[in-house]
Amino acid sequence: MVQQRVVMVVDMQLGVFATQRVARDICCQRINQLIDAAEQVIFIQHAEADMQPGTEAFEVLPELHQPTSALRVTKTACDAFWRTSLAQELEAAGITGFVVCGCATDYCVDATIKRAAGLGYRVTVAEDAHTTANRPAANAQVLIAHHNDVWRNFTVPGNPVLVQPVASILEQWAGA
Repeated sequence: MVQQRVVMVVDMQLGVFATQRVARDICCQRINQLIDAAEQVIFIQHAEADMQPGTEAFEVLPELHQPTSALRVTKTACDAFWRTSLAQELEAAGITGFVVCGCATDYCVDATIKRAAGLGYRVTVAEDAHTTANRPAANAQVLIAHHNDVWRNFTVPGNPVLVQPVASILEQWAGA
């Protein structure tokens, strides 16, 4: 079976970006490049407090391309698999691997990547297409670099997490 070009976009929502995130514009540009080249797009949307389905805060950022064929999964935890239909949606679509991008690097993106790898999905992280906010313990750029390093070295025997820039992912997809 030929591997699909699938991108999972985590929590790129108006309510999430009510808190300033580093490099929003460039992150969105790179995510759009992945969306435009993908065969399947999956938007993961977080719901909590004032950020509920049907509210403006819940909506995906308007600058992101949103194909009508995109799958959408609503979550209530950092881990996009926790008590959601994500695994069932992936199975129904025959998806066994995907590229992950989005927000927030140190919370929802991290939790989803680690869970997906542990469940056996082939995960590629778009190392330059995820973002977060400055935190009390570290600024956003340090957190992003740290998590890229952690994911590169995350041990799941036989199923390493790949961490690559968007340009490399697109080049590989173009050659597939």
